[in-house]
Amino acid sequence: MKAKAVIRLRFSSERHLETVFRALEPETRKPATMRSKAHLNCEDKFLFLKVEAKDTVALRAALNAYLRWINAVLSMLETLKTQ
Repeated sequence: MKAKAVIRLRFSSERHLETVFRALEPETRKPATMRSKAHLNCEDKFLFLKVEAKDTVALRAALNAYLRWINAVLSMLETLKTQ
């Protein structure tokens, strides 16, 4: 793998962190493409997303996908909180 990125996200609650981790973890076990792979780790209230890819195009695509999924889970949690 030629391109790498590490994203560190801080969560306001352990519950939100655990929910996002559990939602995304299956995606890391079986990636949609062989051009990139991702790993998730939790530490304290931080989620670490490590992405490795064959090139920068694949890296950008993978990062965009994971960040959109994280945003979707957080939006869902926020919607559920207000109801």
